[in-house]
Amino acid sequence: MAKQRKHIKVTYSTLGSPDPLLHEYFEEDVAELKRNLGKSYQLYIDGQWVDGAGSFENRSPINTDWLLGNFALASDEHVDQAVAAAKAAFPAWRDTPWQERCNLVERFADLISERLFEISAVVSVEIGKNRLEAIGDVEESADLIRYCVDAMRDNQGFDRQLLSETDQHFNRSLLKPYGVWGVIGPFNFPAALTGGPTGAALTAGNTVVLKPAAEGALTACMIAKCVEDAGIPAGVFNMVLGGDEPGMALTANPDLAGLTFTGSYEVGMSLIKTFSTAAGYFRPVIAEMGGKNPAIVSAKADLDKAALGVMRSAFGLTGQKCSACSRVYVDASVKDEFLSKLVDLAADVAVGDPTDAATYMGPIINESAYQAYQSYISEMSAGQILTGGETLDVGKGYFVAPTVVADLPDDHRLWQHEMFAPIVAVRGVDSPEEAIRLANDVALGLTAGFYSEDPAEVDWFLDNIEAGVLYVNRATGSTTGAWPGYQSFGGWKGSTGSNKASGSYYYLQQYMREQSHTIVG
Repeated sequence: MAKQRKHIKVTYSTLGSPDPLLHEYFEEDVAELKRNLGKSYQLYIDGQWVDGAGSFENRSPINTDWLLGNFALASDEHVDQAVAAAKAAFPAWRDTPWQERCNLVERFADLISERLFEISAVVSVEIGKNRLEAIGDVEESADLIRYCVDAMRDNQGFDRQLLSETDQHFNRSLLKPYGVWGVIGPFNFPAALTGGPTGAALTAGNTVVLKPAAEGALTACMIAKCVEDAGIPAGVFNMVLGGDEPGMALTANPDLAGLTFTGSYEVGMSLIKTFSTAAGYFRPVIAEMGGKNPAIVSAKADLDKAALGVMRSAFGLTGQKCSACSRVYVDASVKDEFLSKLVDLAADVAVGDPTDAATYMGPIINESAYQAYQSYISEMSAGQILTGGETLDVGKGYFVAPTVVADLPDDHRLWQHEMFAPIVAVRGVDSPEEAIRLANDVALGLTAGFYSEDPAEVDWFLDNIEAGVLYVNRATGSTTGAWPGYQSFGGWKGSTGSNKASGSYYYLQQYMREQSHTIVG
């Protein structure tokens, strides 16, 4: 039976002063989740929940004794069955009037919102997100889907009349779906970056095979249940589970017409080079491939605002955001004062069980990431680590300390390498020009932040930084916090495969291809 609860509209901006009922609802659903750990979960293929070729466990990074569930493992055959089901369902879904598709996909989004706290409890326990970020992830998923539905409606299905030579000619341009669309999602936004691209592909008229990150399998199963309960026809949406192998089988399937990938630069570039041309013609890859995101702090900055914004972006989700702030270039004249403020804030970060209201930073995702954090720390001297730099004994989870480092040499790899860990490096600069040069000297260009109370400096930064998402004087996050309809989110350079941003005017069209019709009467 559906829970009768007050609707609470959530964005990242409203999370700072949430409705008290938000906490009550979340805590109720965390308690219910903990009472129901260890269940078995299946694949979703052609409208049926089916067993896999064996199973894999998913345990919480908060406490590895918590078995979230046993999940069906998809074989190559299961992946092929999912693609075949999607291919068979495509003609009918494509031919469904776009208004009807929009209504069904909108229902999918509404169900995510109705189950907001149930799903966000899973995100928090499964991924280690604090409660507010987990709730934001889930509601963002629904809003990303609604944004695409609204775009389809605003553009009347992207069917436009063109000029005609005579009264006997009728010319038009229309956008049509590609076919079977693959979605490969990351662990860090297991709702937004599975549900969002899935909703976009469905709205455009494609059918979908979703392969989420193994660490986010339970969240993905709940998103899939929302698709099923929305009444979207069998075969239109399918989900396979597992690690890298099902993802490789999916991208190798010749019947896959397009792909949305969120993950590392290395994997994303490989897919762009191989998948997009393997069929002998171009197949679209919408890829978001991370960032090495800088913040620049001017001598004319509000240093309290700058330190708070950097802290929130560096340590939110334990630094495991593609938009996390991992580099700061601060004017040498204010460097010491800025560092003092940042170190104090970092030292006060509450680390622990992210389902607790007081916690800001939960665990890192798994054993591999836990070891990687320690490896990064080993590459620094004790004098360079101003605070943090250690693992924390917090129960039976993968907990590490928020870490601020300074004065790394310019050739240190951590100025270039995306760490996905709560480590931020700070360097003094002698001029704004030096700061911009260093900030731009990376292959990635996702987000960037700037702090200055001088409007001329702000304009100069906006004109010269090489990144797709820019924030100025933002205390809530120097490089993080985009929300559909408020900020578009997409990178430049090696952070993108399409140079189009989600939550923008140009995103949905990537899931369709243009066709021109001329009819002579």
